[in-house]
Amino acid sequence: MDLSIFVAKIIAITYIAAGISILMGQIKLKKLLSDFNNSPALTFITGFFLVIIGALLVQYHNLWVKDWTVLVTIVGWAVLIKGTLLLLIPKAFLSTGEKFASSNKWMGVVLLVIGLLLGYFGFIV
Repeated sequence: MDLSIFVAKIIAITYIAAGISILMGQIKLKKLLSDFNNSPALTFITGFFLVIIGALLVQYHNLWVKDWTVLVTIVGWAVLIKGTLLLLIPKAFLSTGEKFASSNKWMGVVLLVIGLLLGYFGFIV
């Protein structure tokens, strides 16, 4: 459970900050993905590190239980899959991401809600 709380706190802080930044208009996802798509080196390095982080989370926190800690497991698997797709099919993966990025507010709200939920369990409970 200590690992769950630790990871939940890290994800919460990151997702809350990103969500607020997107909602405030500081980050334009469409522009960000376009710039990202134009940098193969950045795409590779990001995919590489996401695979490492996702693999670590999956290896050490692969808990499919009926409580809040399963959210950490789901985030770990999502990070691993995202990193793998960035390495294997970067152009296709990023073009799909650009379709979802058309609505900045939607993604900001999703990140903020997940961040607040994990923050609640990591910092308060």
